[in-house]
Amino acid sequence: MTESTDALEPAGDVVKLTVDDGVATIRLDRPPMNALNVAMQTRLAECAAEVGERKDVGAVVIYGGPKLFAAGADVKEMADWGYQDMVDRSTALTNSFAAIALIPKPVIAAVTGFALGGGCELALCADLRVAADNAKFGQPEILLGIIPGAGGTQRLPRLIGPARAKDLIFTGRFVDAAEALAMGLVDRVVSSAEVYDTAVALARQLALGPPYALRAAKESIDRGFGVDLGTGLEIERAQFAALFATPDRATGMASFIESGPGKAKFAGR
Repeated sequence: MTESTDALEPAGDVVKLTVDDGVATIRLDRPPMNALNVAMQTRLAECAAEVGERKDVGAVVIYGGPKLFAAGADVKEMADWGYQDMVDRSTALTNSFAAIALIPKPVIAAVTGFALGGGCELALCADLRVAADNAKFGQPEILLGIIPGAGGTQRLPRLIGPARAKDLIFTGRFVDAAEALAMGLVDRVVSSAEVYDTAVALARQLALGPPYALRAAKESIDRGFGVDLGTGLEIERAQFAALFATPDRATGMASFIESGPGKAKFAGR
């Protein structure tokens, strides 16, 4: 990986951004547990904005390191907050995670070890999740007398269904990688040593695709999921038609006619 030359992070930054060969890595770096405090939330939003705009980034990997993804929010930071404090902070918390979900490029979470509470919610903001065989997922907020507050009650049931989501949220139990894969919470399970490389390889493959078509596909799916079928089909129709204004569409169709599928080299236009 090479350091981002446009936004060098100060020493000890809790979230680092690197870019290498079209793939950005957003690296959580707040040992020992990557507890997601206010500083990390703020930096996540900043990184999301940067990678969304950068033309040299085609896909994004979110990674917590070889030991764990993120064990949750910083409970010590929140323990003494009252209602007014959380009213003031909750919108920024929601927006920081939403910024990751709204990156207009494929986003892959590379999950090792614990992805609990806010860590699980952050992984849910990715489009795809590659998990280590030692990964543990959960929404244990109920055990603290609260509920998930960064998208868990909304993104989790949309991904795995309301009954399974209620099971995890009501009980606060953890699920291992095998159960997470079976319920659709993760997409691939590999050894812990392979998680990051597997996620980067997938991201690099996606980064070679037509960026405006990938953006249109992501937006169509995400926006269409919360509306009725007719509205969703109209969203898709508009995005589909708009892509006929892109040079990459012409390149892709010409390549298909001449050489068959999967051989086009897109210019990103």
